[in-house]
Amino acid sequence: MACIAADTLTTFGDIRLGPQLDRHPNKIQTFGKTHMGIVGSAAHTLVAERAFNDKEVKADFSTRDNAFDTLIRLHPVLKERYFLNSKDAEDDPYETSQIDAVFINKNGIFALYSLREVYEYTSYWAVGSGACYALGAMHAVYDKYKTAKDIAKAGAEAGAEFDTSSHLPLTIQTVKLSPDA
Repeated sequence: MACIAADTLTTFGDIRLGPQLDRHPNKIQTFGKTHMGIVGSAAHTLVAERAFNDKEVKADFSTRDNAFDTLIRLHPVLKERYFLNSKDAEDDPYETSQIDAVFINKNGIFALYSLREVYEYTSYWAVGSGACYALGAMHAVYDKYKTAKDIAKAGAEAGAEFDTSSHLPLTIQTVKLSPDA
């Protein structure tokens, strides 16, 4: 099994928007059979919902290579239709898509980063402002907890406990991994 967990707090600088006031607090989006947690700007949520369902983008996150190809098709769409500011650091080797995310599907656990890097993980991973706490917690419990859900919850709960931009409750999605994953 693979599991993704996310907190439900949105922040705008020093302003905190908790799930009690946010009609759409779920940070995990589902595209086909892939569950994805996108971090960074709150604008990414609406853009991803539209762009990943765009026929021109042909979003496919089933493997590391397919995810990379999707990001290549996505980048010009982000710039042309959604007015992406692709300028980041002067010394970046490529234009940035400004999106970081972790995602799961039957093929495993993956993450994508703003310069179109795509990584595939063997056990667990985290992104976002509470990632360092989540990674530490998941590392500490990985050999002790029996389920992917319990491990992911431990990570997300640690992030929510110690990171000022994270807060409970959590949202969680689980998938059964294919035997080849």
